[in-house]
Amino acid sequence: MSEAPPASWELFRTLLAVIRTGSLSAAARSLGLTQPTASRHIAELEAALGGGALFTRSPQGLAPTDTARALAPHALAMESAAAALVRAASGAAGEIAGVVRIAASEVIGGEVLPAMLRDLRALHPGLKFEVVLSNQPADLLRRDADIAIRMVRPKQEALVAKKVGDVLLGLFAHPDYLAAHGKPKTVEDLRRHAIIGFDRDPAGVAILRNFGASLTRDVFAYRTDDQVAQLAAVRAGFGIGVCQVALARREPKLTRLFPKEFAFPLETWVTMHQDLRGSARMRAAFDFLADALGAYVRAGR
Repeated sequence: MSEAPPASWELFRTLLAVIRTGSLSAAARSLGLTQPTASRHIAELEAALGGGALFTRSPQGLAPTDTARALAPHALAMESAAAALVRAASGAAGEIAGVVRIAASEVIGGEVLPAMLRDLRALHPGLKFEVVLSNQPADLLRRDADIAIRMVRPKQEALVAKKVGDVLLGLFAHPDYLAAHGKPKTVEDLRRHAIIGFDRDPAGVAILRNFGASLTRDVFAYRTDDQVAQLAAVRAGFGIGVCQVALARREPKLTRLFPKEFAFPLETWVTMHQDLRGSARMRAAFDFLADALGAYVRAGR
């Protein structure tokens, strides 16, 4: 008996859409398909894999079976590879034009990168950018992004990495908050202030340990794991919170508290897959971001 032909990417793409949305109709809408087409894709994939069900019905919609969950990481790798193929074809290898996908943390991506990418595109108008904001590191080996800005040293040998310095975190408050509530004179005085801190993110615990303060989550008057929201609360004068020193010098200018006691450096690296070194646009973006982020880091010293 001849083997069944391998399932196409189109079928796995529909599988991912159903996993993400929990229904055939929502998956079809997200892919620009009809519901019968999405249903047929799932049926074809099930047949190609031996006939086992990929989804079961639940009160919340379609729930993936163990088989579907096992397939999901491989389908995600296919999705990333397909997107990388499209980006690779968006510009000739020798031209500084086409799409560059950049992954960065929420604060770096939302507060720091826009002006840098503006300047980079002014130099090379043919460039287009896809920016992925997440505090979870992008998988460059799987091609989730072309270039990533990471706050930890990359370990994979297949990556090209350049350290641009250490982004310095400090403790800050808006001048209006300090005018209304007074400036804490000692670290222990912070317990009597409105502190902006984390909700459930364990990384916040590590920062507090380095601070050495007797602050715990129950002391925080404003709790969120979204670092952009924390920064917005500090700028709004809600209370005292953590901010990158270089960002605090922008408008509105924030007042730094306890600079000797609270100085938390984060290693900052620009990374990309070594296979992309032959692309002129990737090299141009990598080198520009390394230089620009290096200047940003130095501004926060």
